[in-house]
Amino acid sequence: MRLHPILAALRRHKTGVALIALQIALTLAIICNAIFIIGQRIARMDRPTGMVEEGLIRISQQWLNAPAGDNAPAVEQLDAMQRTDLAVLRGLPDVQEVAASSSMPLQGMIWSGYLTLEPQSTGPNVQAAYYYGDEHLRSTLGVRLVAGRDFTPDEIRHHAIRSTAVSPVVIVSQPVADALFPRGDALGKTIYQDGKPATIVGIVQRLQTPTLSKWGSGWSYNSVLEPVRQDDATASYAVRTKPGRERAVMREARKALLAVDPMRLMPDSWGIQPFSEIRAKVYRADRGMAMLMGVISLILLCVTAAGIVGLTSFWVAQRQKQIGVHRALGARKLDVLQHFLLENLFIGGMGATLGLLLAIGLNIWLMRHYAVPRLPMAYMLVGMATILLLGQAAAYVPARRASRVPPVVATRTV
Repeated sequence: MRLHPILAALRRHKTGVALIALQIALTLAIICNAIFIIGQRIARMDRPTGMVEEGLIRISQQWLNAPAGDNAPAVEQLDAMQRTDLAVLRGLPDVQEVAASSSMPLQGMIWSGYLTLEPQSTGPNVQAAYYYGDEHLRSTLGVRLVAGRDFTPDEIRHHAIRSTAVSPVVIVSQPVADALFPRGDALGKTIYQDGKPATIVGIVQRLQTPTLSKWGSGWSYNSVLEPVRQDDATASYAVRTKPGRERAVMREARKALLAVDPMRLMPDSWGIQPFSEIRAKVYRADRGMAMLMGVISLILLCVTAAGIVGLTSFWVAQRQKQIGVHRALGARKLDVLQHFLLENLFIGGMGATLGLLLAIGLNIWLMRHYAVPRLPMAYMLVGMATILLLGQAAAYVPARRASRVPPVVATRTV
């Protein structure tokens, strides 16, 4: 098929061609960045925490009758209250394991510091999140131990939440071990937590930090387990239940704890929650953003397809006699179909080329203002192919209708 008639036809309809090409360009620019953002959000929501999340419950509560101050008697009384709660929860029939737990992945509340190989912060400097708990913490969370051992009961300490004391032993995540000891010999080595020494007695495969903030994105799996019960007016526990018994344990745990001490605050919204609910709440905004972007992308694609259908249909109606003349001169149905599809492909190609430039520009703007990563070329190429295929599919019906115009149409106005 010769290109001259196609280019001549496009020059005669410059306004329509420009409008459709611009619509395709804008759609492609927005779609590429929207799909990339959706992919980023989905990847963020699918990140593993490193725990066995099924059957895991978090209990957060505050004693209204807690002793005030950080003096030794107050700390001992708070720790006794916490140990009583742990014993009560451990005695529930559907509970497999219970641990004191200052925080969990996705919880937002975070204690963090810097790990070094020397007390004066020389050499590798690794930022990490601290998880405080007792000897049951790792197994209750379901974090996989890849080397070393768990804490022993005699290694567990307790102190006020504002204490700066550091335990002499720790369990670190594999990313921390790799960052400090690239040769893989971290087990048994001494590290310094904010300048204070501690020996690595265990290494877990992976444990996500509690924060999802941008400032913590560079060390999302740098975690340290500390054998410390923190004593305060608030206390949190991790509870692992038998399969499928989360809701039953939540009801029984509330009753049991209130029976021991009714002077405590455990709101329904955050007092006792399954971890699945915590995950859903934390990623609600990401899920909403992904859905919004998906709906916007679908609407844009539908509007663009409708525009292509409308323009091609208009051209077919305008050129009925011309099509009939071509048919009378021997043009086949396939020739007419290919003519209109090729016309549409030219328009789509111009719009897609402009759209790639707009997509890059939009991504640069998003990078500067919203810290969005650079848009990979693969997204732009896939987006371009998608928009061209959509355009051809949208133009096919009116183009097929044009191919059915009979030669006799050429003589109707003679």
